[in-house]
Amino acid sequence: MKHIICFHLLNDFSGSPMVLKRVLEGILKRGYKVDLISSQGGVLEDISSYPNMKIHHYNYHFSQNKLLTGLRYVAVQIYTFFFAFRYIFTKNTFYVNTLLPIGPALAGRLMGKKVVYHYHENAFVKSTAYRMLARAMKMLASKIICVSEYQRTMLKMEKNVLVIPNALDERFLQRVHPDADRTYGYKTILMLATLKLYKGTKEFITLAEMLPEYQFRLVLNNSADEIKHFIINEKLKITENLTLMSRVEDVAPLYNKASIVLNLSHKNLFVETFGLTALEAMSTGLPVIVPTVGGIAEMVEDGWNGYKIDVQNLDKIAEHIDLMLNDRNLYKRLSANALGCSKRFDEKTMVETVIKLL
Repeated sequence: MKHIICFHLLNDFSGSPMVLKRVLEGILKRGYKVDLISSQGGVLEDISSYPNMKIHHYNYHFSQNKLLTGLRYVAVQIYTFFFAFRYIFTKNTFYVNTLLPIGPALAGRLMGKKVVYHYHENAFVKSTAYRMLARAMKMLASKIICVSEYQRTMLKMEKNVLVIPNALDERFLQRVHPDADRTYGYKTILMLATLKLYKGTKEFITLAEMLPEYQFRLVLNNSADEIKHFIINEKLKITENLTLMSRVEDVAPLYNKASIVLNLSHKNLFVETFGLTALEAMSTGLPVIVPTVGGIAEMVEDGWNGYKIDVQNLDKIAEHIDLMLNDRNLYKRLSANALGCSKRFDEKTMVETVIKLL
């Protein structure tokens, strides 16, 4: 029986563990044995019931204190480095999800294991620490999975790199209900993000103030207390047409009640390597507005299934929201094309390709 040892740092409800869950579930259904080493409490707990799945937990979470978060991160890397050596005498592949688990990746190479990285970030537009982790990945990885051509290009490697775009869970697709006439009538703009300023949260709140005739819903992968603290610290004005929501496990109902989905990431501060929320939106038949660069921009053609507009140009974004929600024929055409584009990202193909590589 093939044995996969998987390392993922933070088990929450964000994009990378969601993708990992789908890959691991595909592996488990094919009878392979999986050991997962990760933190507690996120989406990966959903697959713990498989008899061929074993999860090893440790305590890890983010903090407002960057020094404390850094110390926790280093402690986990030391722990997982030594933990990895329990597999020294067994035949298996080390599957490292995201750049962050460098400790077990190093241990795996020292033991002569095949180390496959699933690279979700774009380290070269982030911090120095991320760039160092990316350089380490290039030395330690036997193979690297990129999620977009943009990401692969930034990595600047010709060998041992494969592009495998993310895909959506079939169960998610069964719960979304594309209907352009219905969603056009909602006049609701949705964004799913975090409280990181480079994600465009403040700009989304500004858009709600600029367009009081529409409903805006901002869903943040943060707790209610963190959101309240952010609003007070940033002195933000929350208008009556804006709803703020803390993290949710099931996002399908949010898409079913939306008309347009935005991604307002600042391209000078952060570049989306893929854009899972844009794909989720398009699979619900929702037009999207996304940044002009990155893997997410590869998914959108201006005027076909949405628009590519920089977050710095809020007036233009507001203009295009207004345009789509006041022209039913345009909206229905964008909706149909968005739904068609989403069909290219097939879960079965993604999982089979990753399994072959492992």
